[in-house]
Parts: sequence; structure tokens; C-alpha cells
Amino acid sequence: MGNIIKKRVLILVITAVSLLITAQLLKPQISSYIFSRALEQNLGRDISSDLPDGLHVLICGAGGPLPDMLRSGPCTGIIAGDKSYIFDAGSGNVRNLVLMGFPFHKLEAIYLTHLHSDHIDGLGQLMIQTWIAGQRKTPVKIYGPKGVTKVVNGFNTAYEIDAGFRTAHHGEGIAPPEGAGGIGIPIAIPIKYSDSSATSLLPVSQANLSLKAILVSHEPVEPAFGFRLDYKNRSVVISGDTKFDDNLLAASQNADLLIHEALDPEMILQMADVMEAKEQNHLAKVFRDVPDYHTTPEETAHIAAKANVGELLMHHIVPPLPINLLETIFLGEAKKIYDGKITIAKDGMILSLPAGTDIISHSSGL
Repeated sequence: MGNIIKKRVLILVITAVSLLITAQLLKPQISSYIFSRALEQNLGRDISSDLPDGLHVLICGAGGPLPDMLRSGPCTGIIAGDKSYIFDAGSGNVRNLVLMGFPFHKLEAIYLTHLHSDHIDGLGQLMIQTWIAGQRKTPVKIYGPKGVTKVVNGFNTAYEIDAGFRTAHHGEGIAPPEGAGGIGIPIAIPIKYSDSSATSLLPVSQANLSLKAILVSHEPVEPAFGFRLDYKNRSVVISGDTKFDDNLLAASQNADLLIHEALDPEMILQMADVMEAKEQNHLAKVFRDVPDYHTTPEETAHIAAKANVGELLMHHIVPPLPINLLETIFLGEAKKIYDGKITIAKDGMILSLPAGTDIISHSSGL
């Protein structure tokens, strides 16, 4: 009996060693196969071809200005039927959009909620990506608050030399010079959501889509906007950066999905205390100033509850939450205030709202 067991063990050892040797010998072939499969599955991917008709939200940046391993600068991609739209252009947005298979060739325009650096610092790379990958032959339209034309023209100047190199290298058929860059288009300022000038109805070429800009409160940043999209009875509201705002509350009524910024002031003030202890008082003051023009998680939940929205996605998360355990602290009493689903956004999240349903499904694109 003992000899039989020894023989079986020996056979297993020899088999295992043989497999290891074979794997090492075939390592280049195995790696090559894996690489080829990854290319087939991901390169040139268009996620819109896999989605039903409806509104689809791609979180290409869920963070704010502070470094965050889980969240890039603010960016939200929207697919509505056969068109796509991008809201804000924080750093890291292009990497995530490409990995998620965003359809740049279907892009109608880019929309900026306001002109803080963390919302525009990825704009130059995004303009290049929409030009080449999107096969544009005209500059991309970039809507935003007063000053957007100056900002876009600045990026055009900064990337003018790069655009020339790309045309020279790839040819005008791939990189037509007339399609490089962007054109800034100021949004007319709405007054109050409750009257006829509540929002600025933005021009779109797509049937069944309504896109409105909403004036929000982010002083001294003026104007600052949120946006509401309605498509085939599905609706999404994007708050942009704002403190608790009645215009946004009114504009969010009965929306399926509210994407609202959230900042925990107590956590930020702890960061200020640490900066003061380290005698970095200039940064401590910045941290102490920040909470007064943002919305707390509890206030965000109040808006969701009062507006009767279907689901709340907290976005522009400040401070960074590197581990999930911190999410409970961050949310505070929010789940006691709003009894709908609350999600803290991370890069790569996809929320799908198929037309003709009340479904909001969640998946990951990264």
C-alpha cells in the first residue's frame, strides 16, 4: 500500500514539473495568445453597440482636485441613442473613456459646468482624441460659462504645434487640419428654474433629446452650471460643483438619476488641522475655505429626497476615499435622509437607463 502511494505521489510530482517546464517553454506563445485576445476584445471597442436605446452614463472621472487612486478629475460621458456627449474634462478622462469604449465618432459636443482647473485640465488631450478617434473635420463644440471661448482658444494655441505634427505624420486624411481644436460657445445664463427662463435649452441635433443648463451656486465662481438630459422618458441630472441650490432642486424633480457632487466638511477640516500642525498654514486655509461652496453628503441626500429622484450617484468625491471603509464615514446620515439607492461614484462605472423602462443597471467598464 505504501509503495502505491509513493508511486502516485511521484507521478503527481513528475506531472507537475512537466507542466511547469512546458509552461515555461511555451510562455512566449501563451503570452502572445493572451495579447492577441486582449486586442480583439478591447482595441477599437464601441460600447454603444452593446447598449439598448436609452440614456447611458459613463463615469470617466469621479474625483475632485485632490489626488485619488480610484477617481480621476471630473468627467461624465453620456450616450443618448445614437449620439454621445461629455460633461467636464478633468485629468485622466481620455484614458478612462478609451478603456470604456466611449464612441468618440458619435460625439456631439463637450459641456463644461464651470472653469475651475480640475474640470478643464484634461481638455487639450480630449480635443485631440475627439479629432483623431472621432474623425472630426470641424472643431469640436465646447459649451460652457462666460470665459469658455478664452479657455478653449488657449488650449487651441497650446496644442497648435502638436496638431501640426500629427497632420504631417498621418496625413490630412487621418488628421485634417480644419478639424483640430475646439470652438468655445458661451451658454446664456438662466435666472430661476421656476419661471420661463429657468434653464438655457441647448441646441442638439438629436430627436427626442432635451438638454438644459441650470444655474447653480458656486460663488465666487460665476456662472456655474448643472445640466439635465431627458431622452425618451428617461432623465439624468448632473449638478456640477455647487452648494445646496434651489434651482438644482427644482430642475431635478422626478429625475431618474441625480449625479450630484459631495464633500465631507469634517474630513476636510481634519486635513486642515494636519496642515496647521505641520505649519503649512497656506494649505490649511485652502482646506478651510473649500466647504463653503460645496454640498455635504447629507445635503445631497436632502435634494434627492425632496426632488423625488429615482437614484442618487454621489460624484466629485472630496476628500479621496482610498478604502471602502471610509465610505460609511463619508455618507454620514445620508441614507437616513434619502431612502433610494445611493452610490459613491468611482471611475469606470456605467449606469444604463434603457428607454421604455424604469430600470437603472450598474456595470463596470474598466
